[in-house]
Amino acid sequence: MSQISIDDFRTEALGFLEANAQRRGTVAEFEWGEGNDDVGLFEERDHESELVEIAAARAWRATRFDNGFGWIRGPEAFGGRELSAAHERAYQSVESQFLTPPLTIFGISLGMVAPTILAHGTPEVQEAYLRNLYRGDMIACQLFSEPGAGSDLAGLQTKAERDGDEWILNGQKVWTSAAQHSDIGEIICRTDPDQPKHRGLTGFVVDMRAPGVEIRPLRQMTGGASFNEVFFTDVRVPDSHRLGDVNGGWTVALTTLMNERASIGAGGGLGMGLLSPQRLRVMLDHFDARDDLVIRNEVAQIYTQFQVAKWNGQRAIDKIKAGGLPGPEMSTAKLALTNNLMRYSELMAKVLGPRMTADTGEWGTYAWSKLLLGVPGMRVAGGTDEVMRNIVAERVLGLPKDPGIDSKTPFRDLRNN
Repeated sequence: MSQISIDDFRTEALGFLEANAQRRGTVAEFEWGEGNDDVGLFEERDHESELVEIAAARAWRATRFDNGFGWIRGPEAFGGRELSAAHERAYQSVESQFLTPPLTIFGISLGMVAPTILAHGTPEVQEAYLRNLYRGDMIACQLFSEPGAGSDLAGLQTKAERDGDEWILNGQKVWTSAAQHSDIGEIICRTDPDQPKHRGLTGFVVDMRAPGVEIRPLRQMTGGASFNEVFFTDVRVPDSHRLGDVNGGWTVALTTLMNERASIGAGGGLGMGLLSPQRLRVMLDHFDARDDLVIRNEVAQIYTQFQVAKWNGQRAIDKIKAGGLPGPEMSTAKLALTNNLMRYSELMAKVLGPRMTADTGEWGTYAWSKLLLGVPGMRVAGGTDEVMRNIVAERVLGLPKDPGIDSKTPFRDLRNN
């Protein structure tokens, strides 16, 4: 394991970025510079623009990886540096001073699928995919939700039947982000229907280009189609691509879900993108709202809430990286993010008024409608707010579980009682 001080590492990162990226400009340049109406995660782009952005993201990830900044905390065997979370934060702090391509397309690959492969994948799968995922050569998606199994993930019905050294997959998944761009996917299937529903599940890594895989886009109210439904018809997966034990898929799924909530929650800090203090300051100045005392009070509350969420999320992530198991704090991080995004969208609606929904062409107005329309989806992604609250209530506060459904008593008897 290589050792380097934080200061020396920061100096190394600064040298790399100065040689490969452009420094950010002033707030004034930010205000009128190109792309100011891009609201990041919630912005829907046309297909050609999306492909250009993905190509730029792939190139930047490859450059970072080849220079030792692609997987700062990862194992050296797969191209990592095996450094600490403090080193990673130091790099992120330095990179925030430079203009670099957005890496949103890799959020699921690196925040959810890759950690699961590292934890549960066979040596063959780890060797085949981890380096490629972190270098940006491959993109991965998460294939969990189904039409009849969203929040109740254990109720999924996509089947995997063993055929010698292979498994044959049949079924349907839905709400799969970035499936149309993905090379591989992490899928949970039912492998033993006679087991209780939390058992009898098994995880696999599936080739998204394999025969029998069909991807159909789902149009959203934002106008885009970043989600998909995916159909599997007699798709063959080698047993070497199994994640964890046969019928041990629930443990695999929990690993992914906890990393997903950590990834989503950790993304809620104010940074240089959609939620940057610079962007907010420019917006308020442009619309003469900076001196409005009510607005100033709301801005202060939002900034405080984002910072608290960011620090709590980082504490949870550091616990996982130190070898601890992900816990209910991931659910609080995810809840905090969605609540803060709602506050932020409500603030922008208050500042912009009708300009948020009428496309007048004025700078900094209509693009924010994507945020307003996209936030409800965030309250579902990674587990609904209701599920998160149940987890916190039961596992943190020690409250009793919700009463189960009485499936044996006829409804007319329940109604009469």
